[in-house]
Amino acid sequence: MTAKTPLLNVQNLGIKFGGLKALSSVTIELNKGELVGLIGPNGAGKTTFFNLLTGVYVPTEGSLMLEGQKLNGLVPYKITRKGISRTFQNIRLFSDLSVLDNVKVAYHSLAKHSIASSILRLPSHFSGEREMEEKAIEFLKIFKLDKVKHEKAKNLPYGQQRRLEIARALAANPKLLLLDEPAAGMNPQETEELMNLIAFIRAKFDLTVLLIEHDMPLVMGVCERIYVLDHGQLIAQGVPEEIRNNPKVIEAYLGEEVS
Repeated sequence: MTAKTPLLNVQNLGIKFGGLKALSSVTIELNKGELVGLIGPNGAGKTTFFNLLTGVYVPTEGSLMLEGQKLNGLVPYKITRKGISRTFQNIRLFSDLSVLDNVKVAYHSLAKHSIASSILRLPSHFSGEREMEEKAIEFLKIFKLDKVKHEKAKNLPYGQQRRLEIARALAANPKLLLLDEPAAGMNPQETEELMNLIAFIRAKFDLTVLLIEHDMPLVMGVCERIYVLDHGQLIAQGVPEEIRNNPKVIEAYLGEEVS
């Protein structure tokens, strides 16, 4: 029987900044439809890993494959078109644009009408714009943001800004969604709502999700498997119960705070 090809296949990935190895020999595989966590102490290399996956950095060793296609050396917008989208640890919305326009920006990266049709104001431009707006509004309804669609993004409460950033990432129609500390700055109620939202969007959009998070109850509550980085190296992987009880993980990161 032929083994199933992982959606994401990362083999022996590494990067150096000058003489410093930020990541070394990291191997991670994600199957279609999985919700997987990536944890580790500050400075472990988690966001660097996301930056490598999305083309912000170019690896100095190893390979990145999405559905069997190599991503090494591709620029970020080409990786987005291949099917990887992300959010950021620090929210990066277009703060002076409306909620609606923030989501439409993502649709523009996938627009079918040409630049020439937009410049010449051809019918295909207007029909394309209408289609994008309708799709964006449907997305905002899913995230309960449709009633504030004309508000500037910077005027939204923090929890809604987080939801908007996830909505914008999903509007790019990804196969793999990368969430970088989505619960950062949230209160317990917002975090619980976020847990439910992540599970919902994974099921509704048939997504694979890779989640960086410091909120251990959230990670243990939603993730099926977890990888652990420390000092740029992978030190453990397994289901939540295995990670919770792994001595290397406890020493490196978890300590006594996870019950």
